Amino acid sequence: MSEATEPRLGQLGERGIQEKVLRPRYGDTEGFGDDSAFLTKVDSPSELVATTDSCPAPLVDLLREPDLYHSGWLLATINLSDLAAAGAEPLGLVVNYTLPAATTVRQFERLLDGVDDCCAAHGTRVVGGDIRDGAVVQLTATAIGRCAPGSRLRRIGARAGDRLLLAGSPGYLWAAALVETGRAKLPAPAREEIWRRASRPPAQLQAGRLLAANGLARAAMDVSDGLFATVRALGEANGLGAAVTGEFELAEPVAEVAVRSGVRPFDLAQTWGDWGLVVATRPEDAELATKTLREEGLAVQEIGKFTADRRFTVGAENAPWRGIAQERFSAGSWHGGELSTMLADVLGR
Repeated sequence: MSEATEPRLGQLGERGIQEKVLRPRYGDTEGFGDDSAFLTKVDSPSELVATTDSCPAPLVDLLREPDLYHSGWLLATINLSDLAAAGAEPLGLVVNYTLPAATTVRQFERLLDGVDDCCAAHGTRVVGGDIRDGAVVQLTATAIGRCAPGSRLRRIGARAGDRLLLAGSPGYLWAAALVETGRAKLPAPAREEIWRRASRPPAQLQAGRLLAANGLARAAMDVSDGLFATVRALGEANGLGAAVTGEFELAEPVAEVAVRSGVRPFDLAQTWGDWGLVVATRPEDAELATKTLREEGLAVQEIGKFTADRRFTVGAENAPWRGIAQERFSAGSWHGGELSTMLADVLGR
């Protein structure tokens, strides 16, 4: 095959790259396809996991004045969120920054503040890293965590009939987009609360650890590319489909944005950017899992169940779920661009 006729990554898409290029090469590696890599079993009472991710330009930088603080916070969150999906306790973050030489010291400090504040909020810290100069900003981190032996959560392990739980509060990021673009008017306190949560999304580390430690989860994955992409990936990893209710509980200010903008709560809930955690739990454990998280003040709701038919449906009518799938190396990949176009794509408006 000549170079001219070889398939391009953009033709395969992220899922195609994983199945056609990476799985044949690395598929026999334990934990392939999971959010975190399994490092080794050790004699001490823990197992080590690691994950690495790069940080995209935060959407909030299109809504208000850009600030590297947002990038720093997001860089830490997206890596810690993968540890949450393993039910792991974070041990530390190793960072790698490529920055233009014209970056001011103050801008660099804002980046560091964002990373450090996010780490502190999640009970961990930066333990090392590297910095170099380059033409554009490139931010990458590696998070290391540990799990009790045998408790590590993976994408595989779910069965037909398992209930799907969503830990975390969805919709904040795109509620902020609706508010900041004037599509919904809110009092100043509510507006700033939405902005604070949208620009500082938390990883669901506590939820993942609680469910793993209590044996209440069969499988888990963090919501990084939208709820549909997450549920589909979990289903496909286990040879299952899913029936999602379409009825979602939103936090009060987000629910108010939905009402004032005329957007269905489901459309806000299924968006990306809030770093929730989807967990499959046995039907008999769903109530206890929900109670366990809520007793710790953590937001959680049951959103559906896995099915044996490999279809992905939504609502009481079991209509085909044609949800948002923010997939890299595809037309659905977000690389920035016109906010109005993104709002139309994400919210169907």
